[in-house]
Amino acid sequence: MKPQTIHAVVFSPTGTSKKIASAVARGIASAAGADPAEAAPLKTIDLTHTAGQPATLPADTVAVIATPVYGGHVAPTAVKRLETLRGEGTPAVVIAVYGNRAFENAAAELAALAARQGFVPVAAAAFVGEHSYSTPKTPVAAGRPDTQDLAEATAFGAAVRKKLDAGDLTPVDAAKLKEVRTPLWPMLRFIRFVLGYRRRQKKNPVVYLPVGDADLCTHCGRCAAICPTQAIARGDEVHTDPARCIRCCACVKACPVGARSFHTPFAAALSRSFTRRKPPVTRL
Repeated sequence: MKPQTIHAVVFSPTGTSKKIASAVARGIASAAGADPAEAAPLKTIDLTHTAGQPATLPADTVAVIATPVYGGHVAPTAVKRLETLRGEGTPAVVIAVYGNRAFENAAAELAALAARQGFVPVAAAAFVGEHSYSTPKTPVAAGRPDTQDLAEATAFGAAVRKKLDAGDLTPVDAAKLKEVRTPLWPMLRFIRFVLGYRRRQKKNPVVYLPVGDADLCTHCGRCAAICPTQAIARGDEVHTDPARCIRCCACVKACPVGARSFHTPFAAALSRSFTRRKPPVTRL
């Protein structure tokens, strides 16, 4: 199969999933030894801020679908927006992007969703991106995907292209992607934290939300513009709608003056327990 177009389909509030999907798409587009001028054109369908109009991708294209992982699952908002897209037996690469803790069922869920929408998941992967809760004080996979990650993503895309060029459209079993194990003691420490957190929440529930500092906020509107669920109103940037907020922390990372912050005990627990670099895992 020679793809006519490569579509990077992303839900990517902080940009990590988009970077990975774009690198994989570049690898697919450029067949080994081919004239660069003959590479398939790349397009992006960005579902981060809107579901857009329902669309269908034909069978002679390839979709590279990447979303962040929320608690071991595909981000719920991403699921809703991906349901506006359909394939016609269209080959798809599904990619779960997680914050160095665990991707659990996310890749398998994304493959199943793609299949329901008419795509054929021919490859699957889990890549690491900087965790939404990562800060300079509590870093969790800070700066990822980095140069090494993106090089591996491009190489993965090239491997997908070889499979397609061979006419192999066999669906992949994304459930067989092997999780990279965390050392025992850090994992036990994190589990102990989670159990204690749940007990505290049961006794005294606390809602953790990104907040704005009224003394620092310049009301530039950047946070409101970048929020994928319209949880921040322009002109009232110091507040966050708890019913809409998905804790992606795009507003925190994008604020040009550091006026937004998100304080959750999970940040320190993740930073302590998941320091070892986890590599991407892929399956064709």
